[in-house]
Amino acid sequence: MQVQTIGENLVGAAAVAGTVVLSPVVRRWYNRWGATPNETKAVLPGDTRVPYPRIQYTRAVTIQASPEIVWGYLAQLGQERGGLYSYQALENLIGCQMRNADHIVPEWQRLRVGDRIRLGPKGYPLYRIVSLIPGYSITCAGADPKTEEATGVTIPMPVHYTNFEWTLVVKPIDQRLTRLISRARTDHSPDIGTTVMWHCFEPVNFVMERKMLLTIKRLAERDDCRAAACRCN
Repeated sequence: MQVQTIGENLVGAAAVAGTVVLSPVVRRWYNRWGATPNETKAVLPGDTRVPYPRIQYTRAVTIQASPEIVWGYLAQLGQERGGLYSYQALENLIGCQMRNADHIVPEWQRLRVGDRIRLGPKGYPLYRIVSLIPGYSITCAGADPKTEEATGVTIPMPVHYTNFEWTLVVKPIDQRLTRLISRARTDHSPDIGTTVMWHCFEPVNFVMERKMLLTIKRLAERDDCRAAACRCN
């Protein structure tokens, strides 16, 4: 399990507060954090599930590690598994009961369409995997915490609705260099309450997801260096 300092989580809390306050100014930046213009325009798995998003972001990070190692950390995302690699103390302040792994666990490497990625214990928000290309991409849909089934747009349209998808892509550059791309697309009912909720959630999500991407980068690069050292001995 990862050990995070109090200071690290205080920095996270300050980043959340600052980003929420400054979101009207920095929104364009944090919705494209780390991504190239080509990556923001690229068609990724899962895009068709939310064809007309009201909110969209594409974020990315370069990792000096093999795609296989990066995938190993993605494959174990979730509260019941490897955690979310973010600010654990902040997540647990709201009862998420998160424990972030600091290594790849073989027992957590099998993924299937329909699997759950929990953000907390039962009753908390969660995702369902709706599309999977092993070693390359995971596409999740937001799920109803009560039924745990993926939500989406239905006909006739309900008064209040949300159609959300989140895709993570492992893009190999070469054998020891990888781009990890994260994209989310959200369509929601245009009422004021739902709109305000999603625009408040957006900057918080950025801070937590940025931490996730950077933690996966750190762990994967550490593992890759260890593997390289073993090969040289």
